[in-house]
Amino acid sequence: MSLFRHLVAAAMAVGLAGGPAASIADAAPTPTTLTDASIPDVAERVVDSVVNISVAQAVRGGPAQTDPWYTDPDSPGYGTKPRRQGSKGSGVIVTAQGRILTNAHVVNGADEIIVTLHDNTEMAAKIVGIDPKADLAVIQLKGKVPALKPLPFGNSDVLRLGEVVLAIGDPFGVGKSVTMGIVSAKGRGNMGIEEYEDFIQTDAAINPGNSGGALVNLRGELVGINTAIASKSGGYAGIGFAIPTSMAKPIMEMLVRDGKVVRGYLGVNIITVTAALATEHKLGATRGAAVASIQDGSPAQKAGLVEGDVITAINGTDIRSSDVLRNTIAMIKPGTTVELVVYPKSQQRKLVKAKLGELPETPKRR
Repeated sequence: MSLFRHLVAAAMAVGLAGGPAASIADAAPTPTTLTDASIPDVAERVVDSVVNISVAQAVRGGPAQTDPWYTDPDSPGYGTKPRRQGSKGSGVIVTAQGRILTNAHVVNGADEIIVTLHDNTEMAAKIVGIDPKADLAVIQLKGKVPALKPLPFGNSDVLRLGEVVLAIGDPFGVGKSVTMGIVSAKGRGNMGIEEYEDFIQTDAAINPGNSGGALVNLRGELVGINTAIASKSGGYAGIGFAIPTSMAKPIMEMLVRDGKVVRGYLGVNIITVTAALATEHKLGATRGAAVASIQDGSPAQKAGLVEGDVITAINGTDIRSSDVLRNTIAMIKPGTTVELVVYPKSQQRKLVKAKLGELPETPKRR
């Protein structure tokens, strides 16, 4: 079986894959002492920095959502007239000027966005920028902004397995809630939830309505944006996912600066190398990201990469999986020349320099 066939088979088995990641800072984790007072102290300090977001948009297909019993598509007029549909989510205040970070799916397509602050003040908001591929969005409060408590960013890169975290949001629209759990895993990808994934997995209860809310550490810092759950019932099952700040912060900054996210593009289809794969295809390395195929005219082709090459490092950063390579390239500015450590089949290790292009609008695997 060719490497490309391996890649297709893996994609069919796990769904969508990928995810950008970028380090905020290189820092050693600061040990946190857990005391009886620490969790209430942190919860009370950060809860006012999380808001409720209500959106409305025009859709077709029957009366407004306020009539939950109207489900008959054969009824006269069904689907012919636009109606107003509402939904709710959460968001995190990140500046004192009223900038809010949330999920793209919370506000995408909204005709009206209403933000409810900690004191029940309701304010209209506008979209600054949306990145559906990573499911992130930035919105801005309109009008005179009252005193707000922005949540400081923490470094999700230094989170440790088992570290206690709090999830804050508005589950099921019942009102602001705080749940506690631990970091169950880091760097979760290939979940088929978003096009770009690099999730923190937590067992802190995350339910519908928590989307866009905050995942915080016990220093009261934002380390993730609560996004999704893995559940057969649609409710809490102990597996929740949050977008780490190492991914969310640079995307937020690009959305604020440019109104969109521009990603780097190498132009290769890649698959994580395993010992079995390396043996079957006589690859030059037993770890890294193997090139399964190359896009015509891509930066990879121009740099001389070929099928069967194994990429083990980029700009000095080790590559242990296709996700890591995909994530790293996605967050590098187009036009940047990167240095790749490559192990070709039956040849010696070599350094390859490639000038990245811009990821096309129609996404291609990188």
